[in-house]
Amino acid sequence: MQTKYNRVGVGGTFELLHKGHKKLILKALEISDRVIIGLTTSTMLKMYPKPHKIADYEERKKQLTNFVKSREVLDKVQIVPINDPYGPALDDSTMDALVCSIETADMAKKINKLRTERGLKPLEIIVINMILAEDNVPISTTRIKNGEIGLEGKLLL
Repeated sequence: MQTKYNRVGVGGTFELLHKGHKKLILKALEISDRVIIGLTTSTMLKMYPKPHKIADYEERKKQLTNFVKSREVLDKVQIVPINDPYGPALDDSTMDALVCSIETADMAKKINKLRTERGLKPLEIIVINMILAEDNVPISTTRIKNGEIGLEGKLLL
């Protein structure tokens, strides 16, 4: 299969790797030869707190690694720590595109603005829709942690 991009970035906290996270990563893998996954560190989580407890970086990295191993694409993926909302996308001149959700598309646009100011070409932004649970409300880690839905969006309440 011919891929469209050489290097694509995707980023997030990836707490409780759920169906929406997997769709984001799989889209990046589908359209690129190499995928850089920016994984938030505790430093970034202090700046942007979540409404629920987050597993430590190494545990979340292990989940991601196991997922890409299960898809037999570990050789295409690099997981890097990110301490801010931009990660390597701000400075990496070899990156071609970002894959993001509707929820994070504004940040991708901000990254492009900052890249342009730094003399780098803007990245193509590929926006994917949120994955809906059985109740037609987006799957989220918060909903999973609240016991409303499972990792695949199945209603639990």
